[in-house]
Amino acid sequence: MKNYTITVNGNVYEVTVEEGSSLSAPAAGKKPSAPVPAAAPAPAAAPAAAPMKAASAGTEGSVKVAAPMPGKILGVKTSAGQAVKKGDVLVVLEAMKMENEIVAPSDGTVAGVNVAVGDSVEAGATLATLN
Repeated sequence: MKNYTITVNGNVYEVTVEEGSSLSAPAAGKKPSAPVPAAAPAPAAAPAAAPMKAASAGTEGSVKVAAPMPGKILGVKTSAGQAVKKGDVLVVLEAMKMENEIVAPSDGTVAGVNVAVGDSVEAGATLATLN
């Protein structure tokens, strides 16, 4: 067992942590206003990118636009060969009931779009490439 003193929003808590346990105990006489989450282990390496579609396998650009989180593609707002400016919307990704616009990180030309409407993608998957 290890004992820790933790301060949360100005409140001091004495916490005893057992190996293999994620439970914590508040200091005597004090009740925490919210449970204190156990420290999570460091995340493993980023998941591998989703495989590219066969139709766009030969259209590899120098700038890859990756999915920041897992989700479902709701809209593709660009096509191969289209000129885009920094901040232009390339893809609309739905994650946790929110629509997220994935934008061009720089000016360029779209070399390829690797997703279609309805596709599910993992975090880190290449959505499009730019030249």
